[in-house]
Order: sequence, then structure tokens, then C-alpha cells
Amino acid sequence: MKSMRLALVAALLLTSATASAAWVQGTGIAMIDNGNVEAARAEARNAALRDAALQYEAHVASQDTMENGVLTDSRLTVASQARARRVRVIEEHRSGNLLRLTLEADMSASQQCEARDAARLSKRVAVTGFPILDTDHTRMGRVSDAGEVLPQKLQVELSEAGGLDILNATQVQMFPDLLNAPTQQRFDNSLTNVIQVARELDVQFVVTGVIRDMRMSDPEAWGTSILDRMQRGLGMANQERQFVADLMVYDGFSGSPVYQKRFVTSAKWDTDMTEKTGFGSSAFDRTEYGKAVARTVEEMSRAVSRALACQPFMTRITRVEGQQVYLASGATSGLRPGDELQLYRSYRFFDSLDATPELRDADISMTVNHVYPDFSSGLMPQVGGINNLQRDDIAIIW
Repeated sequence: MKSMRLALVAALLLTSATASAAWVQGTGIAMIDNGNVEAARAEARNAALRDAALQYEAHVASQDTMENGVLTDSRLTVASQARARRVRVIEEHRSGNLLRLTLEADMSASQQCEARDAARLSKRVAVTGFPILDTDHTRMGRVSDAGEVLPQKLQVELSEAGGLDILNATQVQMFPDLLNAPTQQRFDNSLTNVIQVARELDVQFVVTGVIRDMRMSDPEAWGTSILDRMQRGLGMANQERQFVADLMVYDGFSGSPVYQKRFVTSAKWDTDMTEKTGFGSSAFDRTEYGKAVARTVEEMSRAVSRALACQPFMTRITRVEGQQVYLASGATSGLRPGDELQLYRSYRFFDSLDATPELRDADISMTVNHVYPDFSSGLMPQVGGINNLQRDDIAIIW
């Protein structure tokens, strides 16, 4: 008889569904190796956090494999997606080479990114210029300043929304080929110059775009004859004007796209054809077209905020001295003493130096102990040379 395999999978969610957060105790035990108490303390703390997370929200999955009616393999997996928002140590006890640590954690389910540790931190974002694909579209109203004014308006909206540290970089142009932007030679929509710009500006994300269309829907409606003027005066002419802009958000450490969308709107250009309004003037804002563009900029701002809300907080390592690690972010970003960041090595291959750098988990974390406005420092349990951690590697809070 042909062998048959039957997989039986059962899933059980053990959680307090009605509570959005709760203080839960957890206990962790670690072995002190070669007298390294700090490493054992960090290991015990992680074990205690896992214990608290599983108590708060545990996903239990079992998988049984059967052959010809006989159970040949049985596996049980227990996992949790809960995260600790605040942690306080209740007791630490050492017995010989064993360290026992009990803590209390404010746990919350992490289905929504607002519960993530990175949500309280301000990610640093640069908003660059939005070049205009066809400058002939800007003649009506002399709105050739749109490439700089549009991102400035977007910057204001993002700043007022809060949660992000916004840097004005509207003088920077990201795309050498506007027609095919944002696709580059590698055809993966990544931008190699993003990495350079992000490093120079010391930002985590770069927001950029291209204004593709600002043309009049019916150019003939703007004739200079008496009939044309009468039709416009009576509202019989098509005075609609188009606005099409591509918005892109890039990760500054890899150059990879995080978000991309085309925004389209149109409205009546209800001003005299000879008036030089400019894109950023109060006269432009009073037009129906200007109001429609303003609403579109608000949509762009909300899209950027949503796209970055669930992204981890990442910052560059500027220096490593023994166990001391210095970071390029500080109090302005929301870092506080006691924050724990996971450290990652940044790798590049010699045969493809312009390729996206690869981040590898160093399997070690640091705890912040000194915070300044623009930088901070902290300690890791091992000397940096053991993991080859160095300048330009990355620290992350998820």
C-alpha cells in the first residue's frame, strides 16, 4: 500500500482579548560564564521578557505527521507577538554561577504598529525637490517654482502631523532621468544616490517625487479672441487644470523603496491668464486649483506618515570604543537612558560596492546610558571587536 502522509495542524490563541495592555511578571535564568555578569544579566532579562510575553499572549501550534495511520512526528510551537512597552526589574538573585532575574513588563499586543517600541521615536526624514517633467506646463500662472514649493508644503504638513523629524532638502534633485523615474539601471526601483544623500543629511528616510503633469485640460479655451474671453467669463470654457505627481519614500540605509504612489487631481484654474501667481503665492492658494493641490499635499502627508509608522527606528553607529557605542541620534529623536537597541553589521561586497548593503544581526544589543540632543551612547555586554562592530554599522529599535 502506497505510503500516505497526513498533516494535522491545530492553532490555539491564548490571550486576554479584552485587555489592550497589562503588567505581567516574568522570570529568566542565565548562566554566568567566565564571570561576565553583564552578559548573564542581559540574557536573563531577555528570557524574562519572553516569559512575560508568553504569559500575556501565546500562540500554540501543533503539527502531527502520520504514515499509514502511525504517528511518526509531532511538533509543538509556542510563540508570542506581544511586546513590552515599559519594563521594571523587581528582583535579581545570584546563586553560584546562576543569575535569576524577575521583572514586571507593561505588555501589549503588537498587531498594530502603535504598540511597537519604535512608535514613540521620531524617525529623521529628508524631503527633497520634486522636479517638473515638462516645464512647458508651468507657463500659465508662472508656476515653475512648484518643484521646490510643493515639497516645502509637504514638509509643513508632515511637521504639523508630528512623529517625524523633518529636514528640508528641496534643493536636492534625486532623479537624473525624470521620464523613467524612479526606475534605475538595476530595475528594482532602488536609488544608489539615496544612500549618499541620506548619509550626508544624516536621515533614515528620503521623501522625493516628480511632478508629471500641470497642463491645461483644454489649451484652446485660453485663446485671446473676444469669443474666447466671453466663454471664459460665462463659464462656458473648460478651465480645468491637471495635477499629477509621483511620491516616493526611500530607506536611506539601503536605497530601497518603502512607498510609492501617483497622486492625481484637477480643478478649475479660475484666474486671469496673464497673472503671474507662482505656485506658492496666496493668489495661487485662493484658486480652485490651488485648493485641490493643497488637499492632495495633505493626502501625501498622511500617506508618508502611514508608510513610516510601522518602520523600525534605525540610526548609524558613529564610534565603538571597547563596550561603549556611540549613536548618531539622541534626545531629539526620543531616545532615553535605558533604551535597548539591537546592533547590526553593515556588509558590502568588493565586487559590487554600489549594491545595497546587507545588514546582519550581530546578535548583541546595547543599552543607552547617556543622551544628548543629537547623539547618544551606551554599553553592550561585549567588546565591539568581538563582533567586529564599527563606524557606519546600524542600531535598531523595532
